Amino acid sequence: MKYTLVFLLLIFVGFTVSAQEENTPENEIVAGTVMNAANDNPIDRVHIVNLNQVKGAVTDDDGKFKIPAKVNDTLYFTYLGFKTIKVRVTNDWVKYGNVKVKMTELGIALEEVVVSSVTLTGYLEIDAKNIPIYEDQRYSISGLNTAYEGGRNSPSAVSKTLGAIFNPADLLNNIFGSKPKQMRKLRQMKENDEIRNLLRNKFDRETLAALLQLRKVEIDEILSRCSYSKSFIKSANDLQILDAISGCYEEYKVLSRNN
Repeated sequence: MKYTLVFLLLIFVGFTVSAQEENTPENEIVAGTVMNAANDNPIDRVHIVNLNQVKGAVTDDDGKFKIPAKVNDTLYFTYLGFKTIKVRVTNDWVKYGNVKVKMTELGIALEEVVVSSVTLTGYLEIDAKNIPIYEDQRYSISGLNTAYEGGRNSPSAVSKTLGAIFNPADLLNNIFGSKPKQMRKLRQMKENDEIRNLLRNKFDRETLAALLQLRKVEIDEILSRCSYSKSFIKSANDLQILDAISGCYEEYKVLSRNN
């Protein structure tokens, strides 16, 4: 009888803990509708990112969305041609459900673009010389997972590589060591399909900076210290930048443990 009561008590405690976990704020799902502030029309394919929990969502054809969030989380809304906005989750939102989020269109002034065409002659030897070639160099170091990109005509390429050989962890410690909370988000960002899809189509670093709580200049500094070339930093999309920073950070953690 004694063992039966203990067994029943354990089951009861287990159900209680499970119920509490299901009702914790972390597991709340908030819903809303994104609309054009000018005419109240719903906007589909708007990307929403929970900057605190590193979760992503996209609005449907009616502008509706659902995303995991708790009170005081910040949701980041981004859509091409509209001003990005941040919205804080309130108690009323969690309690009463759907809210309307209105985004404002941007006036985009297009600059004149000069396109230099490549005239093909039909002769491979001649045409090959006229086509621009990506000339950045990657320096591979045995025992490390990634290479080091010196960049086109970069005089510091060799010195950066030698620095990585003789003191690899110290080379990155000033960057990664001072931002542990931001860097811990990298793996979550890489594993979230909605965030990866969003970053794949962006080149402005704004969403990446918001997620990592870094300034754009700090992102460039990280990539530079990881020996990525200026042309890569300038031309890569935000997903490529994310993968580059993540790979460099994982390498830094391995080197730090070994030291």
